[in-house]
Amino acid sequence: MSTTSPSNSPSGSQSRTPSGSPYAVPDFRQLFEFALSPLLILAPDFVIVEVNRAYLAATGKGRDIVGRRIFDVFPDNPADPAADGVANLRRSLETVVGTARTDTMALQRYDIPAGGDTDDGTGFVERWWSPVNTPVLDAEGRVSHIIHRVEDVTEFVLVRRAGREKERAAAEARTRAEGMEIDLFVRAREIREVNEQLRRLNGDLDAAGHRLREEQRAKDRFIATLSHELRNPLAAATAATELLGLDMPGGHPALSVLERQLGILARMSNDLLDGTRAVTGRLELVPERMDLRSAVESACADIRGLFGHEGRVLDVRLPDRPVLVDGDRLRLAQVLTNLLSNALKYTLPGGRTAIHLSAGEGRAQLTVRDDGIGFDPGQAEELFGVFMRAAPAGPQTPEGLGLGLSVVRTILELHGGRISAHSDGPGTGASFTALLPLAASDGDPPPARPVTPRRGRKQLAVLIVEDNTDLAATYRTLLDRQGHHVTVVHTGADAVTATGSHVFDVVVCDLGLPDMDGYEVARTVRSRPQGASLRLIAVSGFSRGTDRTRSREAGFDAHLAKPLPLADLLDLLEA
Repeated sequence: MSTTSPSNSPSGSQSRTPSGSPYAVPDFRQLFEFALSPLLILAPDFVIVEVNRAYLAATGKGRDIVGRRIFDVFPDNPADPAADGVANLRRSLETVVGTARTDTMALQRYDIPAGGDTDDGTGFVERWWSPVNTPVLDAEGRVSHIIHRVEDVTEFVLVRRAGREKERAAAEARTRAEGMEIDLFVRAREIREVNEQLRRLNGDLDAAGHRLREEQRAKDRFIATLSHELRNPLAAATAATELLGLDMPGGHPALSVLERQLGILARMSNDLLDGTRAVTGRLELVPERMDLRSAVESACADIRGLFGHEGRVLDVRLPDRPVLVDGDRLRLAQVLTNLLSNALKYTLPGGRTAIHLSAGEGRAQLTVRDDGIGFDPGQAEELFGVFMRAAPAGPQTPEGLGLGLSVVRTILELHGGRISAHSDGPGTGASFTALLPLAASDGDPPPARPVTPRRGRKQLAVLIVEDNTDLAATYRTLLDRQGHHVTVVHTGADAVTATGSHVFDVVVCDLGLPDMDGYEVARTVRSRPQGASLRLIAVSGFSRGTDRTRSREAGFDAHLAKPLPLADLLDLLEA
């Protein structure tokens, strides 16, 4: 492809007949010009060299765009702070230039000016594209041009977003969507076929890739197991710290250090487990209609005490009206907790972190802004990678594994949302903006939870089933101090025997016992005539939605995750 005009190629605009062939060689410029797919030819420095009619029609531009850089012609929409079209396209084009291989992009929102080259944000219209960038190589194998092919899938995306419509309109929309899905399916099949050809041509590389995948799975299993196994000593240390707090009602400086550091260890353990689930696609949601303000308040209550150290300030601004979303209450609170932990780590003493929640145009926007160390603007997308951190390694690097933001992105994407990061540079602070779709308006707001006054504490007969002897002994001491009668056993068989010969009000049972698991203990106890009157509480290092469902089906009344705060256990006992 010539950098001046395809018509200057040897074939020009003339057709010729090769020797022995009854057919004329096609005019390749005409084929390019009248191709149905929008096509753009770029130089390696991303200057537009040529464009066909379909591309001009799709974007509403004229041929005066030839000779200009593509990002000058199509800037990001300045009215959308989360716009990432330029960054994603640039990354794809740089990949093509660097590898001399085709790069197929995911569906991409990339708004375009409605008319003319405006940049004030008022003249942009929402557009979605399915782009493919293909290199053209010269005789030396270097990239001489890039073929940028796009398909306008805006209608498909908007149809999907629209949700419920009248029956006739819905039927028409489904017909259009199915046609587009067929096209996307065909493209996916073509990509799979190309990948299969590459695998056949690169058998050794495929075998090496298989070994790498197996090693990755083994590493993921190890991290998940490590996170789970850390919970038992963490639970024992947390319970022991609470016991020290009871013994020292006047407080002690070491207690606040222990509580703060155990909280950090617990968050790191959770990040390890959730990071593995995020990478392997096993992060689960338990959605409900909820007010997003409650998740913000819950997260702030959990971490506000840490902001009080060294003069840091946490400023929270919430709207007066409910912000209703269909989401997992615990996971959305975890999003904000991770963002606040990130701000806390990278904000200097005396710094300020602001939280702002708002709603409008069908979505909720949550922004966490700090005046901390900031980061290079080009690093924004990298921050959401696994084990990535804003600060370089060194003696002053804050604690953490670099998993929190990766987990945040996965949780928001599972909710149909997205997140972006912004900083003007090192030393200028950082902001993280999360967007979530608002709940459909066909439901009523969740009723306010009634406040139940605490009753007088009742003495209960409690059976603790826990194979970790340190943790079991600490639980016994803590509950003894509350006036309860406590019995401790360390195996499932002993728990079955004890509940058959003694009457207990409550059984607090670990699920990972050395002989029979806690599920079998619960089923056995429930099968007895007096089993219905017992209250069974499961305690485990695993607390996914499937784990809680399984414990409920086995007969447990409640499921608590390790490390278990004494206050949570006492709340259940008093209930």
